[in-house]
Amino acid sequence: MNSPRVAPDSPGAVLQLIRSGAVSSRSELAKYLGVSASTASSRVQTLIDHGYVEEAGEGRSLGGRRPRRLALRPDFGYVAAADLGSRHATMAVFDMCGTLVHERTDKVRIAAGPFQVLSWVGDEISRAVNVERGLLGVTVGVPGPVNIRTGQVVTPSRMPGWHGVLVGSELVDFLGDTPVLVDNDANLMAVGEHSADAIDHMVFLKAGTGIGCGVIASGRLHRGGMGAAGDIGHLPVPGREDVECACGRNGCLDAVASGAALVRDLQAAGVAVASPLDVVILARDAEPTVTRLLREAGRATGEILATVVNFFNPDAVVIGGQLSLAEPFVSSVRAVVYERCLSMATDDLHIRTSKVGHLAGVIGGAQLALEHVLDPQRVNEQIEKKDQGL
Repeated sequence: MNSPRVAPDSPGAVLQLIRSGAVSSRSELAKYLGVSASTASSRVQTLIDHGYVEEAGEGRSLGGRRPRRLALRPDFGYVAAADLGSRHATMAVFDMCGTLVHERTDKVRIAAGPFQVLSWVGDEISRAVNVERGLLGVTVGVPGPVNIRTGQVVTPSRMPGWHGVLVGSELVDFLGDTPVLVDNDANLMAVGEHSADAIDHMVFLKAGTGIGCGVIASGRLHRGGMGAAGDIGHLPVPGREDVECACGRNGCLDAVASGAALVRDLQAAGVAVASPLDVVILARDAEPTVTRLLREAGRATGEILATVVNFFNPDAVVIGGQLSLAEPFVSSVRAVVYERCLSMATDDLHIRTSKVGHLAGVIGGAQLALEHVLDPQRVNEQIEKKDQGL
């Protein structure tokens, strides 16, 4: 169903113009919208009165007196984002301008189940920001499939006890009526990377304990019809049908080339590792078995990505997660993609590691929360309610 059309001179639409940098003064707003100076000033004053905008100094003069520069008020409120991994969780708080103001990472195992993990999320957010007055939105990223229409976690292979969980409902006792968005962690990492490098068409590979993928198409996160777009972890790797996957199939990329798969195979080979980070540390010392298995994992991942690159033709493939710190893995992914893809798909293709690193997920989560909180229709409704005393 289409959302209601927002008038271009409504407060919510004007806020978007100021937030995007399209206009920075009342006079620029009047010119941009083709309205009178008094109308533009009235819209801006509404946003100032409701705390969204402030006049933050003098702008550029176009002749005559320098105008007052308009800017989003960073202290209007805050959003929080939680990035849940298999063995750790990160929670961060951002102001309305997307500036990081608080961050905490703890050892939290997703296998402990939704009650324990989401209690940690709720407790950490409550400690960091005033939920009743300061918190405006929350995003939670999980390492498994999410039905984007319902917000439910769907048959996650590495999250026992999470199938069907509505994350927002589980957090009500901690966050009250604060809007909670939930998405796959690789999607949020893709959004976080895009905020640092605005590539129009990007494939973000999350290579950590598990393998996932987020897709940016025409500058926007592409989820597909239900939210499964980019889920390459359960695509089959040719010739690896002997490897069982937690999803019930055989030969899945996640079961062959993920950090968890490497830990399993290295332990079987007598190498003392307990986590993907241990694998990365040994790779830096050029441990031969680790290096060999990382290259094999990179080649398997590259084979799957080559199909994605040929089909989607991105401008960049960005590799994040702990395995992005292992040069043998990254170089093998890069080599196979260039080897297997059409030249037209790779002539201008950049394959690199993440610029924002371990904060990609929470940065992306904050961006989605801010888009929700500052959606023009939502802003208009909030202003109307306050004006009516509701």
